[in-house]
Amino acid sequence: MAASLQAAATLMQPTKLGVPARNTLQLRSSQGLCKAFGLEPASSRFTCSLQADLKDLAHKCVDATKIAGFALATSALIVSGASAEGVPKRLTYDEIQSKTYMEVKGTGTANQCPTIDGGVDSFAFKSGKYQMKKLCLEPTSFTVKAEGVSKNAPPEFQNTKLMTRLTYTLDEIEGPFEVSTDGTVKFEEKDGIDYAAVTVQLPGGERVPFLFTVKQLVATGKPESFGGPFLVPSYRGSSFLDPKGRGGSTGYDNAVALPAGGRGDEEELKKENIKDTSSSTGKITLSVTKSKPETGEVIGVFESVQPSDTDLGAKVPKDVKIQGFWYAQLES
Repeated sequence: MAASLQAAATLMQPTKLGVPARNTLQLRSSQGLCKAFGLEPASSRFTCSLQADLKDLAHKCVDATKIAGFALATSALIVSGASAEGVPKRLTYDEIQSKTYMEVKGTGTANQCPTIDGGVDSFAFKSGKYQMKKLCLEPTSFTVKAEGVSKNAPPEFQNTKLMTRLTYTLDEIEGPFEVSTDGTVKFEEKDGIDYAAVTVQLPGGERVPFLFTVKQLVATGKPESFGGPFLVPSYRGSSFLDPKGRGGSTGYDNAVALPAGGRGDEEELKKENIKDTSSSTGKITLSVTKSKPETGEVIGVFESVQPSDTDLGAKVPKDVKIQGFWYAQLES
């Protein structure tokens, strides 16, 4: 019996294993094996073609590679989109100062005002004279008062789309800050990065440029709500030349094609020829939401209403409402 099994095992080994040029594998059965088990020899050969299997395997590998690459690209796109569109975490002043330039670059942190870690939800400073430093104003909303898209709609503040890069935050503003015994406060703006050119777009497509600023601000009132007027300089200076070469302090007096004493002096074109660089006035209201007397830090929210650009007197300005977040440090 053992000898028969050994002979059967020997006969079960293929007599020839070859891979011809057409990539087929022919496995020939032995007639002796059939006789050992009392079977008739098969009249045909058992042929296993590898060509179709290899092609199928190749297609599956290609499909798997495409799926893996698509998944990797999608995940990378999601991560990059989240970091580009998402708002970065608001940091404290010390955390911002501890970061290097490369750690801040491209994150949006440079356009954010710091926050306070801890503190109390009120204005907790004693009466006296302080110096407000590091005042930062970060807008979070721009709305423009204009006529509605629908017909005969009354003017109202409409949401806008920001067309300016993240460079609209005012920072490093400073000035004297006084806290009276009756709890009122007074702040006078003296210096700092107190203006930024911003352009927004209305739903109808009209773009509204304006100069976000708090120049010469004098704010008074209770810490919960104190504010006052400020100066809004002209969006463009007197030396700016329009497309026809006209300017406030330089350039032509009127368009060359419109001679003086003719159409150039008509009322409808007078505002285009005579450039107006005079300043206007805005108003802001600030509110303290949290303070930390041990570090001298104060944060809050603000709302400002100011006129937009007039194109050197050629257009009627629109009211721009700016709402946002502010931060400052008080030093005695």
